[in-house]
Amino acid sequence: MSAQINERVKPVPISMRVGTRQRSLIDAAVALLGTDRTSFILDAACRRAEQVIMDRQLFLFSDDAFRRFEQALERNALKDNKCLHELMFKPTPWS
Repeated sequence: MSAQINERVKPVPISMRVGTRQRSLIDAAVALLGTDRTSFILDAACRRAEQVIMDRQLFLFSDDAFRRFEQALERNALKDNKCLHELMFKPTPWS
């Protein structure tokens, strides 16, 4: 079933209980964005779901492609990147 077809299906309820502090935190963010709680929670949950799914993708390489991939990792072009090094070791404002 395509995503386009799924979006035409009537929405189904999702119910949850949250603590007062959690709800207040969410409501503060909702107020800053000028949106509603449901949209905010749904957007955040969907983004997290996409991250989880993408983090678990399986990549299949031919032997040659995998060898080239390993060589690229071993070359580590980032180790000599001065700007990246400075960024990674810059103190964070909250620490």
